[in-house]
Amino acid sequence: METRRDVMKWLCAVPGTMMIANQADARDRKPTALLLDAVYRKHDPGNGHPEQPARYDAVTRAIEGSGLLPKLQRVEVRVASDDEIALVHGREYIATVKRDIAAGAHELSTGDTNIGRESLEVAVRAVGGVLNAVDAVVGGKAAKAFCAVRPPGHHARPDQGMGFCIFNNIAIAARYAQRRHGLAKVMIADWDVHHGNGTQDTFYRDGSVFFMSTHQSPWYPGTGAAEETGAGKGQGCTLNFPFPAGAGRGEIVGAFRENLRRAADAFKPDLVMLSAGFDSREGDPLGRFKLSDVDFVDLTKIMLEIAGTHANGRLVSVLEGGYSLSGLESAVGVHLQALAAV
Repeated sequence: METRRDVMKWLCAVPGTMMIANQADARDRKPTALLLDAVYRKHDPGNGHPEQPARYDAVTRAIEGSGLLPKLQRVEVRVASDDEIALVHGREYIATVKRDIAAGAHELSTGDTNIGRESLEVAVRAVGGVLNAVDAVVGGKAAKAFCAVRPPGHHARPDQGMGFCIFNNIAIAARYAQRRHGLAKVMIADWDVHHGNGTQDTFYRDGSVFFMSTHQSPWYPGTGAAEETGAGKGQGCTLNFPFPAGAGRGEIVGAFRENLRRAADAFKPDLVMLSAGFDSREGDPLGRFKLSDVDFVDLTKIMLEIAGTHANGRLVSVLEGGYSLSGLESAVGVHLQALAAV
């Protein structure tokens, strides 16, 4: 078992601006990359908030207990530029975020996202770290990556922060993969208990990004009806599965196994991405789904199979929700084990 000292040693192993450790020698390359950095603990929405810094501690404990550190590539953290964030978000919204945080506000003026004095510092590094993970995977330095970032992102709309989210990490990363690396098609799946409305809004009329979500309904944020399937060039590129409270393996794993696989066969993505929200696990205080750790292993395997069939194995998983600390720790552990096993 790895110790916390081992984790910190791993986090600090490679200084400088290199994105992935051990790039110099291809023999040292490892198939799975991990983005984990203590900066993600610094986002503090306030006492009693579910999106608490202790979530970072829970994820770190999962990694400590996994024994996987020697098998993982390190993804470096960096600051995302305004131009990169503007791949999805409007310039006025970016300025609003900066202004609200600089003014010491406790909530973004655009909506229901609580913030602290260091939230901007963390949020731009969450985006930048995920972009580095995309570089690593698309560039062949790792086959897949798990990004243990805070704050989450999938509720952030182009001009509005929502639901604990400031910038939409995964949506920006998908667009970055297209613009920076020339990928034509990206598929994003979202198993968070809450609908990823910000991701859907970003690509609803696009056609080059396929978005699929399983989520509890009715539940926050109130979007994600089955009838929402895209518009214009994006018609047919949004696939929603709203399930009632109490849904579990049969509904959610079934949707991924049957419907997402079939959609991937038709869409043929060049990169597969995952909004990995673990608030769909049984016992989470903010959801009423019944997924188990075994279910998350099987869901991860399905995502890996889709990536292997259509995207040369390229898969980037990005942490979203998960608010039971013990549940988050357990689910992240098995998810990472499943990612690293292939």
